[in-house]
Amino acid sequence: MTHGPRTRPQVALTFHGQGDPALARALLDTAEQRGARLTVLAVGTWLDQHPDLARRILDGGHDLGNHTQRHIGVNTLPEAEARREITDCSARLKRLTGSIGTWFRPSRAPAASPLVARLARAAGYPHVLSYDVDSLDYTRPGAAAVTREVLAGARNGSVVSLHFGYPDTVAALPDLLSELGRRGLRAVTTTELLS
Repeated sequence: MTHGPRTRPQVALTFHGQGDPALARALLDTAEQRGARLTVLAVGTWLDQHPDLARRILDGGHDLGNHTQRHIGVNTLPEAEARREITDCSARLKRLTGSIGTWFRPSRAPAASPLVARLARAAGYPHVLSYDVDSLDYTRPGAAAVTREVLAGARNGSVVSLHFGYPDTVAALPDLLSELGRRGLRAVTTTELLS
């Protein structure tokens, strides 16, 4: 699933959940102050290190999902290992929040291979989440460039790929949300976007 309906003025800002927890908290705080809701696809090892963040994300009204246990190239793994990457992370989410989360996003690939999509469905994720706008924030281009990249591609129904763990992304979020708002686009959870 790369985007939602093109008929409603909404976008989903989706975050790869790993990195410095202080940056994650800053992003969540900024989003909440501006009435935006995010989708966080968390890496299992990150949840192991910062278990309190799972609840923090949900308490803020955001979506929380699975981005594999170790954030390695899941599409390239043998079946048993790929399955373990998905189920190890889902087990952590379940233990921390009571739910495996709604969404699965493959690690180190924009889309899931047919095998990984099948394994994700078997693990309880009916939807594998991709995206149609890549912020390229992980290249550390500066906040203005992150904002420009997202705005260049974002339209009704867009799913935007962003990352926790990069100061540029934290710095870009206020301007990004303001600009989206000026264009009449509201940042909502993926669940709301696709409902």
